[in-house]
This record gives sequence, C-alpha cells and structure tokens, in this order.
Amino acid sequence: MLKGIHFLLTYMCNLKCDICFVYSGPDAKGTFTLNKIKKVLNEATKIGTIEWVYFEGGEPFLFYPLMLEGIKIAHSMGFKVGVVTNAYYGISEQDADLWLNPLCKLKISDLSISDDPYHYEEEKDNPAKRVLAAAKRLGMPVHSIRIEKPIVRINNTKPKGEPVVKGGALLKGRAVEKLLEGLQKSRYDEFIECPEEDLKNPKRVHIDSYGYIHLCQGLVMGNMWEIPLSKLVKNYDANSHPICGPLLKGGPALLAKKYKVKHDEEYVSACHFCYIVRLALLDKFPKYLAPRQVYGLE
Repeated sequence: MLKGIHFLLTYMCNLKCDICFVYSGPDAKGTFTLNKIKKVLNEATKIGTIEWVYFEGGEPFLFYPLMLEGIKIAHSMGFKVGVVTNAYYGISEQDADLWLNPLCKLKISDLSISDDPYHYEEEKDNPAKRVLAAAKRLGMPVHSIRIEKPIVRINNTKPKGEPVVKGGALLKGRAVEKLLEGLQKSRYDEFIECPEEDLKNPKRVHIDSYGYIHLCQGLVMGNMWEIPLSKLVKNYDANSHPICGPLLKGGPALLAKKYKVKHDEEYVSACHFCYIVRLALLDKFPKYLAPRQVYGLE
C-alpha cells in the first residue's frame, strides 16, 4: 500500500556529494513549478492511501518560497509533511532560527537533516548541527541522517523502502563513480534479490519535475505527465514491469541474464550490480529507466 509521496523538488544542490543517488549538484536541471506540485497533490488524494508528503532534492531550501507553498497546500489537504535538507543555510544560530520559523509555524511532522562526513566532513560545528539545535529549541520533530562509508554487508532490519536514518552508503548514482575503491567484491550470481526496495508493494515513491515516478532512483513506474499518477499506481504490476519483474524473480543477476547484458564477474553489492545493468539498458527501456541525468548522463 502506497503511503508516501516524496517530491524531488529539484535536482539542483549547492553541494556535490560522492554518495548522491541522483547526481545532484549546482548545475543539475529539473525543478518543480507550483502548478506541477498541485497536480501531484491532487492525484495523491485520488489514490486514497497517501499519508505522508516529503519535500527533498537535491536541496529543497534552494527554492524556499516554492517549498513553503507546497508544504502549506499539502498540509491543507490533510497530509503529514516532512522535509529533507542539508541545512546549508545554518550559518549561525540566528540564521537557523530565521529559516526554520516558517516551517515551525506550518507544523511540519518531520525535519530530516543530512549530517555526515560526505556533507560536512568531521566538523564538530557545522550548519547541520546548528539547524538541528535550532529545530530542537523550536520544538520541531527533527533527526539527523548520517550515511557512513559503504560497507559490503549491512545487517539492516529496516523494512524495504523505509528511509535510511543511519547506514552505509548505497552504491548507485555518483557513489558508483566515487566510492568503489578498496571495497570487497562478490560473484555476480550471489546477487539474486533486491535487498533495499519493496518493488512489488512500494510504500513510497519519489516524483521529479519531469513526471517520473521513481521506485528506486532511476527505476520508474511511469511518467505522470503522460498517465495520471493515480492511474499508474492503480494499474502497477511489478511482475509485468520489464525491469522490476526480473529483479523480483532473481535480482540483478537475472536482470542481466534476461537481457544478455555483458558484465564483470564481481560486484560490491546488489545495488552496485543492479545500477551497472540498468545503465547498460537505458536506451532499451527509456520509459522505465529515467531520467538519464540520474545516471550521470546529460
């Protein structure tokens, strides 16, 4: 049952982190308009099971007035609202209060702040910590997201598709380009399932300004500017999806075999192998593997 809609409000970000799943950065394209936000929220009400709406990116605070208006509308429609941010604006305690006060008045239900070595190295005092302290002073529901260096095996008891609060970086997006060195690898045929996402019954999806509905970053259900979101969700069948079907039956190993993708013998993780196979299939399935910029292209 789909419970959450996560807006990729923009792919633009003031930072260019090695762990970024979607290749965000200062030059990244793709930002929502207010009209598009309204269309998504109207479709979300038709689904009937959506409880949460998140605004993230990229960095949503780069488009602060748009984010605030989106929060107001989502809240007025009865959704619980969360925001994910790197807190770049926390230059001082006063500045942190200034930026957070409007969100506090809107009574958002969650503020998630990225604070890890990839965003601020090991600084004891940084913008994320200042914004975290300010949020606590204001009585806002807040927590830090801390992504550690990638590890080969993660004893992760969180349900598939739940947000990561703390854990090893997943090897997809820019992480594949930046973080592989020195990591232990395993044979490709060990990766026979998707350990991270519930592709059969997704609990949340991410939607970008191009209309793509992401089941996993770069793996999409469809495009809601072509087919309404509520209809796509209602008719979604993972087994008949050309990418999700093989992943459910046999993980990235089967996906590669089914489409005869040439590949290496060893990979660090299922995410790493899956990302490489999907990258090879971009031109074959442009409607289901998109947008290309999430794969570091264009």
